[in-house]
Amino acid sequence: MPGTIVQIYEIQTPDEARAMIGLGVDHIGSVITSRDDRHDPVIRETVSVVRKMGAVSSLIPLYPDPGAVFDTLDYYRPHIVHFCDRLDDHGGSSVRAALQLQEAVKRRFPDIHVMRSIPIGQAAEANRDAVLALAARLEPVSDYFLTDTMIVGESGAADEDQPVAGFVGITGLTCDWSVAAELVARSRIPVILAGGISPQNVADGILQVRPFGVDSCTCTNAVDESGRPIRFKKDPARIKALVSETHRADAMPMDGNRLTTA
Repeated sequence: MPGTIVQIYEIQTPDEARAMIGLGVDHIGSVITSRDDRHDPVIRETVSVVRKMGAVSSLIPLYPDPGAVFDTLDYYRPHIVHFCDRLDDHGGSSVRAALQLQEAVKRRFPDIHVMRSIPIGQAAEANRDAVLALAARLEPVSDYFLTDTMIVGESGAADEDQPVAGFVGITGLTCDWSVAAELVARSRIPVILAGGISPQNVADGILQVRPFGVDSCTCTNAVDESGRPIRFKKDPARIKALVSETHRADAMPMDGNRLTTA
């Protein structure tokens, strides 16, 4: 049985992509942060290097405009396009727009897979049904789900103060793994577990959620003198430890869906 894949964001240069693949990373994620500066030859070379080295490239465009998204995919030609806008209205206009965009991408780019982030709070039990209903709506136009952490306010609604306005992710916080595990059990497409995934907790996440893959960004970044993560700069030692812990979890004997002590 194939092992759990490891996906790492935010890899923006060819040299860092080579280093990550050399450490055993399977999916290399890059981010296009601006619609106006969406043609970045360095990131395009990064995507090309990933393909040549036999790994999988995943690309996040941080803008929803369909024309700009189509142009971005034409320019980079990644294996996967990853959409991570918040979608916190669940049944409203943002979900309809997401469905339309993903349908259009799948028509225009049948060779590019679609990954969709499913926002889950840190304690999402009360919103379990809404999260699963959202995923069910998006599943027909998605090839992967990624469960990521939504910062939720006291009212239970999504907090406006996400790390990147309008998007979910890079919180460094774990989502509710019980809800993530139910999504894995119900989904007919692969699910990647994200949100605060680190070398310290990745094995527990794999054993509790049983995802297709794990994704890490903030918790495998290099840190500054104050211990704060530095965006777009990875810590190779943390990546190596994360990959090792993922393989360790995969090697643990399982009886059906339960960990054994044998």
